[in-house]
Amino acid sequence: MITAENRTNLLSTKQHFEILDGLRGVAAIVVVIFHFMEIAITDYSKNFVGHGYLAVDFFFCLSGFVIAYAYDTRAPHIGITQFFKLRLIRLHPLVVIGAVLGLLTFLFDPFSDFYPVYGFGKTALLFLTTAFLIPYPIMPERYTNLFCLNAPAWSLFWEYVANIFYILLLYKINKKALISLVLVGAAVLCYVAVHSKNVGGGWGGQNFWDGGARVLYSFTAGMLVYRFNLIIKNKLGFLGVTALLLVAFVFPYSDDYNWITEPIIVLLYFPLLVALGAGATLSPALKNACRLSGEISYPLYMTHYPFLWIYLTYVAVVKPKGMMLFGIIPICVILLIILAYLIMRFIDIPLRKYLKDRFLTKE
Repeated sequence: MITAENRTNLLSTKQHFEILDGLRGVAAIVVVIFHFMEIAITDYSKNFVGHGYLAVDFFFCLSGFVIAYAYDTRAPHIGITQFFKLRLIRLHPLVVIGAVLGLLTFLFDPFSDFYPVYGFGKTALLFLTTAFLIPYPIMPERYTNLFCLNAPAWSLFWEYVANIFYILLLYKINKKALISLVLVGAAVLCYVAVHSKNVGGGWGGQNFWDGGARVLYSFTAGMLVYRFNLIIKNKLGFLGVTALLLVAFVFPYSDDYNWITEPIIVLLYFPLLVALGAGATLSPALKNACRLSGEISYPLYMTHYPFLWIYLTYVAVVKPKGMMLFGIIPICVILLIILAYLIMRFIDIPLRKYLKDRFLTKE
């Protein structure tokens, strides 16, 4: 375990948890694969990555840890306005970029023609609500997702909610209050698991509040890992912790037992993985790979799904079989990773730099 003295040293030197960056990228790639596979194989029990959607809970837990590490000591000094600026500049450009891609694929999908159905007014609202993260679940053709142009934006909505509560309240609370909040979050998540038979909701109008339960527990659990120094020194390395992370996503899916197994994974296993990832020793040979994996994770997560809508309508209209159904998935995943890198390199990073120079004050 990391001692109090070592924790102070970590804060003063601003250690970067590179293995956690790498794990974030791995989880983002798993999400992309899962989204393709759930279209190709609608029965999750036959999907080799049937629990890929739990990557969102891992993201929330990781976010709680990282936000607490980055801002617990800074929040009283930078203030609410500066905090909001920092988070918006970090997160929102890709929200808008994802909305633009969603609009383009909505208008020019060769296998569907939704624009005549929804017209200019509703199409404009679909874009604006996605770009500004205002839930607008009006498309039954897209399972009434909260954000029908870019489905993964639902988790960013809840990430924003968690960030708002963090700067207004959470960074101020003591350890006992944090424990109480984590326990409340665990109880709510268990209720959701029993009621919904899983913890995979939050993405649509029909399960909106499940997302609140997911972020309440996982974000505060990540904060708890940091606040209580639950960083476990180990020699698993990036590959070892990655293997443990993948176990959660390939764990067999069962409609009969998900209400038991999924809470165990989210409540216990993911905080443990964050603790292990933060304390693992990184091989110098994998340092650049982890850095790139972390950098590409958020752009990939926020830009891949507009193209999944095209894949969905392609499968619905063409009804491909065999290699035509599955063979294009690896190619598409690779192309989406390349696209995410290009967007990050030539749009997101320059835009964030401009916004920082223009709107941020010196701390």
